[in-house]
Amino acid sequence: MNIAKIDLNLLVYFDVLIRERSVTKAAHQLSITQPAMSNGLKRLRDLFNDPVLVRTSEGMTPTQRALELQPVVRDVLSRLEAAIQPELDFDPASSDRTFRIMASDYAESTLLLAVIGQLNQLAPNIALDVITPSDVTFHDVEQGKVDMAINRFEELPQSFHQKVLWYDSFSCVVNSENPIVGRFTLDNYLAGQHIWVSKTGFGVGVGIDPNEVQKLGWVDVELDKLGHKRHIRTFTRHYHVALQLAKVQNLIATLPSRAAKIYQDDPNVIVLDPPFDIPPIALKMAWSALLQHDAGHIWLRRMIMDIASKL
Repeated sequence: MNIAKIDLNLLVYFDVLIRERSVTKAAHQLSITQPAMSNGLKRLRDLFNDPVLVRTSEGMTPTQRALELQPVVRDVLSRLEAAIQPELDFDPASSDRTFRIMASDYAESTLLLAVIGQLNQLAPNIALDVITPSDVTFHDVEQGKVDMAINRFEELPQSFHQKVLWYDSFSCVVNSENPIVGRFTLDNYLAGQHIWVSKTGFGVGVGIDPNEVQKLGWVDVELDKLGHKRHIRTFTRHYHVALQLAKVQNLIATLPSRAAKIYQDDPNVIVLDPPFDIPPIALKMAWSALLQHDAGHIWLRRMIMDIASKL
């Protein structure tokens, strides 16, 4: 293959086609006609000697070859964009940009409060649109429709950039009058009643089956390894609800320590170490390669990482 004869626009077409998995949607995003995009797909098939996209019962599906090429092409385009775009400084003090951030309740309570405080000082006209995980898909982040996602992720697409903001241990929160205080053994922990807090990811959530241990997450997986199971009375997707329930009921909330510390000075609450080992979790920030070299996005990422390192 003579690389000098390759039309670089084809790589742009390829990138959008694989993301959208639709000739019509890809054409719309690039503001070209559908016949022009169809012709571009034909030329891509000739270039790679591969169908690239094939029609299945689930719609247009990338071939294995296309999936292997996707991160390579995305990286090439990202580097090219960075090389040719003008060097523009970002002035946070004068910017009125809105950044959309998908954040779990955990990240919102522990990290974004400090981020918003810093923005009020450095960038009074910048707004944050904080979106819940159930409102966002990987596709939204990949397209740059959402500036970043801050959560605990087990897996992320290879095309995403990511940064670990911190690692967190686990703590147990109980009412100060709970009889378990003072004799917080594993047996008493198991005899108690518990609040489960979601390890929220992307997409619309579904109901919880207490018997599906793997889907319950870190705490229950570790108990299962010990041959135990806790009695969960309440399932919630919000850390503040779990903390409030632990405060007013004889229920045990086992959750990341940084969330537990929100109530550490409350005289009605006791924060205890779990009576068994739970591996730490990583809070990550993830964003699209499309925004990797955006000056404003770079400024926001650096600010968030700096704040996270000090909390």
